Amino acid sequence: MGVRAALRGGFELEMQRADEHLRTGDDAAAFRCYERAHVLGQRYVVPHLRSHVGMLRVGWRRRDLREIIGQLLRIPGGVVGSAIGRIPVGNSGGANVSAFQPMEIPPDLRALLQEDAQDDGKTPA
Repeated sequence: MGVRAALRGGFELEMQRADEHLRTGDDAAAFRCYERAHVLGQRYVVPHLRSHVGMLRVGWRRRDLREIIGQLLRIPGGVVGSAIGRIPVGNSGGANVSAFQPMEIPPDLRALLQEDAQDDGKTPA
């Protein structure tokens, strides 16, 4: 499996876990998985968009106006940020954090991101 395939696999696994948590009614666990997916996918337009849409789904289910509004603002901003390569590395993507704040990356996710960055010559901050 190539590096990009490993990163894509990690992203898809987090998205699948989130969807399963939604099916079982565990919105908090689903949101955590969407945050992890966000960290992995934020350099790429479509995965970045998908992670924010997932967070919006959780916000909607919870009737959390702050999260709904936050995600509605982050969706277009995230698409543009990914497209031009301007992202706050490690940011979890939820409305509870600044959309511009880089954050510490969990070690298991950092390994996937470092491999991907080496593959394309970029280094994650």
